[in-house]
Amino acid sequence: MTTYGTNPTSANDLAPKLEYITRANDHHNVRPGLATRRPWKQMLDLRSFNFPRKIATVITRIKANTIYFQTNYTIIVLFSVFLSLIWNPLSFLILLALIGAWLFLYFLRDEPLTVFDREIDHRVVLIAMSVLTLSILFLTDAKLNISVAVVAGVAVVLSHAAVRKTEDMYQYEDETSRLLP
Repeated sequence: MTTYGTNPTSANDLAPKLEYITRANDHHNVRPGLATRRPWKQMLDLRSFNFPRKIATVITRIKANTIYFQTNYTIIVLFSVFLSLIWNPLSFLILLALIGAWLFLYFLRDEPLTVFDREIDHRVVLIAMSVLTLSILFLTDAKLNISVAVVAGVAVVLSHAAVRKTEDMYQYEDETSRLLP
């Protein structure tokens, strides 16, 4: 007899579900830095912004922030391209298919991509997917829209990376690691 909508009455009924949740929350099998999206709250924390006084500080911040917020920045540029293609249906559908590839090959991976028993570095996947996405989209008739969107997205990313301080980036990870068992 099926009992839809009922609560489990024994601990054995919960075991498979808890095992799945435990495996999903197990951070030891996830490679650090691999397609790691940082919390948007941390990225946009207003206390972490100030204008640098030296060009060397700008360069240092851009380098550190582009590595630390790499996935977030990729999402920003892709979202910019997404918005630019809303009024171009063919390009928009192609972009949706490419976003599916991005999700599968880059954003939702917990382990490195392996092709023919060779581990592919996440930066190689990022570069290859970026080139593939732009190349395919440039074959459509939305070249100007895509160019403007990429330039605007990169401008937003570089502006953020230049003014966001780097001293507190790992503070969030320290706080969350203390909360984990």
